[in-house]
Amino acid sequence: MANYNLTTPLTEEVVRKLRVRDVVTLQGTIFGIRDLTQIYIFDRGNEPPVSLQGAACIHTAPSLKKVGDRWEKICVGTTTSGRMDRFTPLLMEKYGVRAIIGKGGQYQASLDAMKKFGGCYLAIVGGAAAVETKQIVEVEKVYFEELHPEALYQFRVKDFGPLTVAMDSHGNNLYTEVKKAAEGKLPEIYKRLGI
Repeated sequence: MANYNLTTPLTEEVVRKLRVRDVVTLQGTIFGIRDLTQIYIFDRGNEPPVSLQGAACIHTAPSLKKVGDRWEKICVGTTTSGRMDRFTPLLMEKYGVRAIIGKGGQYQASLDAMKKFGGCYLAIVGGAAAVETKQIVEVEKVYFEELHPEALYQFRVKDFGPLTVAMDSHGNNLYTEVKKAAEGKLPEIYKRLGI
């Protein structure tokens, strides 16, 4: 296990150094996305108005308020990633996204895309919205404002994390490993319970 302090945008070379269980802290810009954001881009044919090349995208529908022409953060938490799995291969192939930040992991198609294009999944601890919000220094821009709270958000972050590499570009999946280890313990547990 290694610790990395990385600045976005991320390169393929840097991402391919990461391995499952490594810990990452991010500096720079990350982009907030959610279901509707990606439906709007991929299913409705709206190109992102900003480059996502090398981006880290966090699955979120943040609570923000608009004050004049600026957006201010109230609370920025992370949501479960599984239901957005179908978009990850396209984000990586078409737009060059390098990292997805979320909870709960993603499925095989996303893992395959990470391996092919040099991407990773960075898991954040559930219930950490207060910490995440503090680590977001500024809401730099909101794109597709009409979709708020599921617009495309550009956040400037400082010391964002710690994030655990849960899926890497080498085909490793921490969620699968943990499940397999737990299932391996079941026979002994059943035996002790007399089942």
